[in-house]
Amino acid sequence: MKTLKILSPTAILGYGFPDASFEEGMRRNPDLIAVDAGSSDPGPYYLGAGVSFTDRGAVTRDLDRLLPGAIAHGIPLFIGSSGGSGGEPHLAWTLGIVREIAAKRGLRFRMAVIHAEVDKAHVLSQRAAGRLMPLPPAPESTLEEIGETVRIVGQMGIEPFVKAHEAGAQVVVAGRAYDPAVFAALAVQRGFDRGLALHLGKILECACIAASPGSGSDCMLGTLDETGFTVETLSPARRCTELSVAAHTLYEKSDPTRLPGPGGVLDLTGTTFRQVSDNAVRVEGSRFVATSPYRIKLEGVRSIGFRAVSIAGIRDPVLIGCLEETLAAVKARVVAGLPGLREPYSLGFLVYGRDGVMGSLEPVDPRTAPAPHEVGLVIDAVAPTQAEADTLCASARSTLLHYGYPGRISTAGNLAFPYSPSDFHAGEVFAFSLYHLIDEEDPCGLFPMELEEVAP
Repeated sequence: MKTLKILSPTAILGYGFPDASFEEGMRRNPDLIAVDAGSSDPGPYYLGAGVSFTDRGAVTRDLDRLLPGAIAHGIPLFIGSSGGSGGEPHLAWTLGIVREIAAKRGLRFRMAVIHAEVDKAHVLSQRAAGRLMPLPPAPESTLEEIGETVRIVGQMGIEPFVKAHEAGAQVVVAGRAYDPAVFAALAVQRGFDRGLALHLGKILECACIAASPGSGSDCMLGTLDETGFTVETLSPARRCTELSVAAHTLYEKSDPTRLPGPGGVLDLTGTTFRQVSDNAVRVEGSRFVATSPYRIKLEGVRSIGFRAVSIAGIRDPVLIGCLEETLAAVKARVVAGLPGLREPYSLGFLVYGRDGVMGSLEPVDPRTAPAPHEVGLVIDAVAPTQAEADTLCASARSTLLHYGYPGRISTAGNLAFPYSPSDFHAGEVFAFSLYHLIDEEDPCGLFPMELEEVAP
């Protein structure tokens, strides 16, 4: 029976992996080493600022093992969502590391570079033609927000990776990509079932997070054949179980049976999970259902100002009991006391120990829940400039520190500060302006490719 083996070294490039696990994976003679290098999970800042959320030293450490291993064994190495967010600066950052390692190690290989930034004019033209739609719960796009957008990336599917490999590239360094695509592309190119390949990619994208105990810093091997696939860990400290693999299939998904992606939907209604050894799980029955038109997810961000924060603790039960009213009164006093404050601005309070995690979605009613003995407070100020944000944050902090709430006995401060200075400058703030689907006739049209002969 025809098979294809895929080695996933780590959940995200830069998260690391044990040498022993990687060496065991290489002893299995994989057909592909694939690694996801990014995500939109850390929020819009990294896309807007053009920086990586992973450490350069950590990414260099990982690539310094992956590149020589792939080249020495003649194995393709595919990297998706380079630099974390997959925009042009993120791609250039990753390419710089790849070229440094190649020069240091004396490596020669053909590399494909696949770009993922999307021109704003194209998005506007597709919007005008009715080919741009929000991905729920995102709102409809507005011309003003698109006009303010500083960077847009498209989430490429498997097709650009297939095109790159068919062009003879052994190493593919790509911008923003659908997470499973980097793992599934070679399999689909070689004739394996697309649904099975994408489901395998869905599990391998986070490596041993799909194992028990889970870890994003350990390797996993997937073996695909004509009727299904098997996933297994490469460390004796972990094992794949039916529960861990099935649970990871539901990771980051709102529908347990339909997983949409570029060009179609992965249908899991007939999927089965079966333990075939103490360390391996067999998966069968997953199907890919193509949709028309071909749709690609866009991620775009715009700048909304600058942020300053202050972190404090509150332990007075009287203040905790009237905290909502006190915070509202403090906010009103601060805004009234800063008549020159420019729009747009925002002043908010995150109360940890009450609803700091869930916010307005918190199902526990603070009016009926037992009062916590202490809470953590984050004062969050955003304004058009860093100086204005600093002023807004400082005013809120000092006002609340000395605010005379009903029932107050002590005249000392209301807040306990774990740090000095108490206020932190968080810099520029970005918000998603596009979290949309765009109709495209050509799956590779938004993703231009360049070939490069890398040599020391």
